[in-house]
Parts: sequence; structure tokens; C-alpha cells
Amino acid sequence: MTTRKSALVTGANKGIGLETARRLGALGFKVWLGARDAKRGAAAAGALRAEGLDVERLELDVTSDESVVAAAKTVAAQAPGLDVLVNNAGVAPGYVDALGPDGRYERPPSWEGVADMKATYDVNVFGPVRVTQAFLPLLLASPAARIVMLSSYLGSIARAVGAGLGESQSPNVMGYGSSKTALNAITVAFARELAPRGIMVNAAAPGYTATDLNGHKGHRTVQQAAEIVMRLATLDAGGPTGGYFDENGPLPW
Repeated sequence: MTTRKSALVTGANKGIGLETARRLGALGFKVWLGARDAKRGAAAAGALRAEGLDVERLELDVTSDESVVAAAKTVAAQAPGLDVLVNNAGVAPGYVDALGPDGRYERPPSWEGVADMKATYDVNVFGPVRVTQAFLPLLLASPAARIVMLSSYLGSIARAVGAGLGESQSPNVMGYGSSKTALNAITVAFARELAPRGIMVNAAAPGYTATDLNGHKGHRTVQQAAEIVMRLATLDAGGPTGGYFDENGPLPW
């Protein structure tokens, strides 16, 4: 008897997370659609179920230890294990407000508030740590689990330095960018621990995608962005772990 595979996507009521949940459901996964807002999460899950997919809303606030623990208990009560975890939830407080008329980011690091940075790190850095730790027993119960961290090109220090220390095409977003740099380091740390146990952990850079996070200024679609997420979520045995990728291959740290 074959046990149906299951997946959890955090922050999945919209954007790249919603498209990833849709793609996983279309592959036959039972998908847990993680969302902080119960109403929006239920609406998103309902829309995917209307497409014939097995998707269930999971109330999940990645900034709350209690919420994450409760979510893990909910999944554990209904599933023997978890095959895929996509840590997608992310925020960029103040990003849209800092965009000029031409769409360029205009807030230098010296103007960025520490409060915004703390809020960013709580979701983008500590959130994936909370969720991965809480769901680790379920991931270990899977014969070959996969964890995907939603990173960004802005997390690459090499790319930032390579673009030059003056004006460049890459926006100098200190809080958000450094949170993704930290997430890359966390990806490697978990990958080192979990490789002997058969779990692959990788970071995905979806590109500048039109989502609420950037006021839909991105030039890529969520369908394009989900390609690398899905590739890393469904890696065959012998694939990479501890890596940082976009759809074209490895990226410089």
C-alpha cells in the first residue's frame, strides 16, 4: 500500500506560496496550506479544492512558537509524516513605501528602521527555523523529505558586491536582503545536520516576482517563480543539498 505524500507550504494564501501549493496538489500531494489569516487561508484552500486538489488550510503564524507547535500537532494527528516543507512566508516592511515614481528603491540603509528589520527577521529568518524545528519529527518520518527555503537574489553577498558599491541595478535593501543572507546560512546549517538522515535542504531564488510584497512591481509571474521551488521540492535521490539556486542553476553566496 502506497502512502500518499504530503506537503506544507507556509504563507500560502497568495503569491508564490499559493502557486506552489497548487503545483504540489496537481502532482498528487496532500497539501497543508499554511496561513496566518484564517479567513484568507480558508478562501485560498477552498479555491484550490474547487480545482479538484487535496488542500487543507492550516492556521500558522510563523512568528508564534505556540501557533507553530499547534500546527505541527494538527498535521501529526492526520499524517504519518511530511514529505515536503516549503518555508515560503516572507515580509518586507516598508519596501513598497520606499519605491520612487520610477519603481526604484529609494531608502538607504542609514534610513532603515531597526523595528522594521526586527519584524523582517522574525518572519524571514526565525520563522523558517521555528517551522523546520517543529515539523522535523514529521519530516524525519518521511523516507526522503525535502525542505525548500524561499530566498532571494538580494541574499547573495557576492552579487551585491559584484554589482559595485555605488549605484547598481540591484536595490540596496539592508533589512530584507540581509534576512535572506541569514536564511541562506540557515539553509546550509540544516542541510549539514540532515544530510545523513536523507533530507535535502536548499534555498530557492524565485527572481523579482510580482507579489504583494513589492506592490506587484516585479517583472516575473508566480508561475515562473514557482519553477525552481518545485524543482527543489521534488528532487530525486542523489540531488543537491545545502545549495542556493535559481532556475538556471547554482547561485553565488
